[in-house]
Amino acid sequence: MRKHYLWIGASLVALTACGDSLEVQNLNDPDVARAYATPSGVEGVVGGLGVQINNTQRASESINTQAKIYAGESFATVANFGMAARTIIPRNPISNDLGNDNQVGNRANWDVFSRASRSAATAIQAIKAYQAKGLTMGSTAQDARAMAFAYMIAGNSLGYLSLGYDSAAIVLPTTASDEVPGLSHYTAVNRAALAMYDSAVAVANSAAAATGANGFPLPATWMSGQANLTKDNFIRLVRSYKARIRAGVARTPTERAAVDWAAVISDATNGITADFTVNIGGSTGWSAGFDVSQSYVTGGWHSFPMFYVGMADTSGGYDNWLKDGLTTRRAFLVQTADKRWPQGATRTDQQAGTPTVALPAGRYIRNRPTGEDVPTIGWGESFYDHRRYGVINIAASTGPYTEMSATEVDMLAAEGYIRTGNLASAAALIDKTRIKNGLGSIGVPASATAPYSTAAGCVPRVPQGPSFTSTACGNILEAMKYEKRMETAFTGYLVWYADGRGWGDLVTGTIVEWPVPYQEMQARYAPFYNGTRAAAKGTYGFGG
Repeated sequence: MRKHYLWIGASLVALTACGDSLEVQNLNDPDVARAYATPSGVEGVVGGLGVQINNTQRASESINTQAKIYAGESFATVANFGMAARTIIPRNPISNDLGNDNQVGNRANWDVFSRASRSAATAIQAIKAYQAKGLTMGSTAQDARAMAFAYMIAGNSLGYLSLGYDSAAIVLPTTASDEVPGLSHYTAVNRAALAMYDSAVAVANSAAAATGANGFPLPATWMSGQANLTKDNFIRLVRSYKARIRAGVARTPTERAAVDWAAVISDATNGITADFTVNIGGSTGWSAGFDVSQSYVTGGWHSFPMFYVGMADTSGGYDNWLKDGLTTRRAFLVQTADKRWPQGATRTDQQAGTPTVALPAGRYIRNRPTGEDVPTIGWGESFYDHRRYGVINIAASTGPYTEMSATEVDMLAAEGYIRTGNLASAAALIDKTRIKNGLGSIGVPASATAPYSTAAGCVPRVPQGPSFTSTACGNILEAMKYEKRMETAFTGYLVWYADGRGWGDLVTGTIVEWPVPYQEMQARYAPFYNGTRAAAKGTYGFGG
């Protein structure tokens, strides 16, 4: 039973020759000691961490792809990447049995994030060891930028593990290189991630970061084309990640309500002020495998299901869809003032406005050509595809990909304001995208629970209990949710999924976390288990 899952990328152990003159070192095998043997080698390791984190998030074989199905961000009829398995309603547990059909995707994020956290921690240890000997990578500023970036990657790695899995190993820069930490609960892993972000900010703000040459901004290659990551912009990015990770870890509405929203507001309002993008494709080595490439393949790989985005409709079509049975629902025409949608009173009109995947600026959704429809009946049938990256897809999947939308960060602050009673500040942030997309201001509602409007054309129109077969105007929280969904679809990591479980919006019975992959449990000589923790009947009554 192989145990490399526990320590891969972890050690600075010196290698010694065995004395056999015929022995030749295989330089194609990973050589951790050699990689960290020089300051330049350490910097090379640090500079390569960003692409590792990015590419595994976007890979088709990942829990991110499966989570899109769970969260209603995507629908697929093909069985690849666990997608068809996750569409099933009533939901099934996540199988973690030996050789289960989705073992590659279930393990992929766990494996890479765990290795990246170890690599980042080891790099920080190495930098400190060189400094103890009076050595630097060239200057103390150059050391500081590498250390700050490594701390951020450690935060991302642990943070994303805490979002996706029920537990993980916490590897810190204080963890010995030969130590195998036990598994910790996702809440502890999340706290460790936040501590790593705090360290990244502290190092970036230190006097050392401003002493000598080759400090901030970060080299553009570290975040693929981002040449503007000055110290201040880097700190804004780190604080944005902190807000995402702190809020997103919640598995239930109770846990979401208990989030430290004052801290989220503080980080989000000091976060990024424009979309944070990374350049993918070409010679960059960076990719967005599913979001920009695979989801654009016709024939059942993706459509936009109507559970959540159907709330944009003001024609009554969504209400009629809700009245029908889950398995007999049919696609309907969404008519809305929201400019992110195709406009027109007929499918032909909407198709004429979105004739290719390269949509007009600001439009995210197209009404696909009729000939590309995939025959199906039920809740997943839809006329619509998410095509925000159509121009990039046509250009051989080369161009700027939105890693984090500025609206995501604004909506984290807005949610905090709503939960702490500052509706005016929340409304101002929500209006930033509503107004420019044709939906108008929500004003300042009389209360957090009151509908922001009673107009027939309001968006979003939210399913109403107890039968959930009709809609009414949403309150300020629902307006915030709608804007966040529209602006974060096919961005970031587990954004819709993490929000959906925390808001209590997922389809009844949806599993809210992945188990530690069975391969890791075997390596630890521990029993493996399935993912069974499921969402209760939620806000909209979907699936139950």
